[in-house]
Amino acid sequence: MRLLFLGDVVGRSGRDAITERLPGLIADYAFDFVIINGENASHGRGLTEPHFAELRAAGADAVTLGDHAWDQRDTQSYIAREPTLLRPINMSDAAPGRGANLIEGRNGHRVLVVNALGRVFMDPIDDPFRAVEAAIAACPLGEQTDAVIVDFHTEATSEIQAMGFFLDGRASLVVGTHTHIPTADARILKSGTALMADAGMCGDFDSIIGVEQEEPLNRFLTGIPQGRFTPAEGEATLCGIAIETDATSGLVTRLSPVRIGGTLSQALPQF
Repeated sequence: MRLLFLGDVVGRSGRDAITERLPGLIADYAFDFVIINGENASHGRGLTEPHFAELRAAGADAVTLGDHAWDQRDTQSYIAREPTLLRPINMSDAAPGRGANLIEGRNGHRVLVVNALGRVFMDPIDDPFRAVEAAIAACPLGEQTDAVIVDFHTEATSEIQAMGFFLDGRASLVVGTHTHIPTADARILKSGTALMADAGMCGDFDSIIGVEQEEPLNRFLTGIPQGRFTPAEGEATLCGIAIETDATSGLVTRLSPVRIGGTLSQALPQF
């Protein structure tokens, strides 16, 4: 089974890159399932229903969120009826929607997608490790699901790596989102779980993590906000990771970082 995970979509530039490039990637590399983190897709903060529909129409089988899950007002009203849209599993039980779901892909494969929020350098939230572990225990890899993908949305790469080792042999892929910077540590752990500390973003890298440079730079220099952050609108780079799994175990046999378009060095799936 072949799966593609794409990191945080930032603003119009990121959405346009998904719309323009993702259908071709699915066709060229025969991806069975695609997951996209969409928590910055709408004006850099959150995900509106029309923009969620746009990502789905481009080929996303599942869309995950993060700490900006509720920044767009309409998310609370539509997330409960969208089984392919996930918010972090370790949010309050009062939060609408779900943090994990077993989703069927385009070729009949079943994929458990789990979204979790980290605690290091983040706002206080419930334990992500136990929440993710419970979701996986209820739908074991190789038994009730063909693959398990965990999007761990957090600031600290050490916390993401810890989650990878914690789930080694029980998940197909543990991948970090949130920092918007792709890391060079993509690898397969000893028991067959793929790990990448951050998938990077689908956005314009001629920016400060997807935002026009002026206001972030002003705040670093003066500490005084002068305006809002505005998503950069130059050509986006699609960033993420592609994996291939064993048909029986659901563990990873091959992986490949993905960087397409924009200003970063390019990396196409090596399948």
